[in-house]
Amino acid sequence: MALDKKIEDFGKALERLKEAYDRTIEQLDREERSFFRDSTIQRFEFTLEICWKSIKSFLLVYEGIECRSPKGCIREFHAAGYISRSEVVSLLQMIDDRNLASHTYHETLADEIFGHIGSYLPLLEKVYKTVASSET
Repeated sequence: MALDKKIEDFGKALERLKEAYDRTIEQLDREERSFFRDSTIQRFEFTLEICWKSIKSFLLVYEGIECRSPKGCIREFHAAGYISRSEVVSLLQMIDDRNLASHTYHETLADEIFGHIGSYLPLLEKVYKTVASSET
């Protein structure tokens, strides 16, 4: 998949994640909350997947850096000067949350991961803007 297509897909996934998150917040005191929460977590998983793949393609095209894993790409993105050390830590935590959500399911864990998503959104937006700015 070409870099521009990945970036486009990343932007769309991020918008859908924000929509899902906002809808879940609106449902906090309703029975349907778990449905919305689970949908948000699923969107978080695929948004993070296209995020790291966008970083991977971006680094190859603009820095000549070839990385193979999500965590490796995040570290290389930092090494190339695009994100701070604290942002690396947050992105690595996102990968850990995504892995937990993909392989284990418990209500408490789902609530915990959902609780992190709100704080992850601004960083995902920053990464998107960074890789998308390369297209202009």
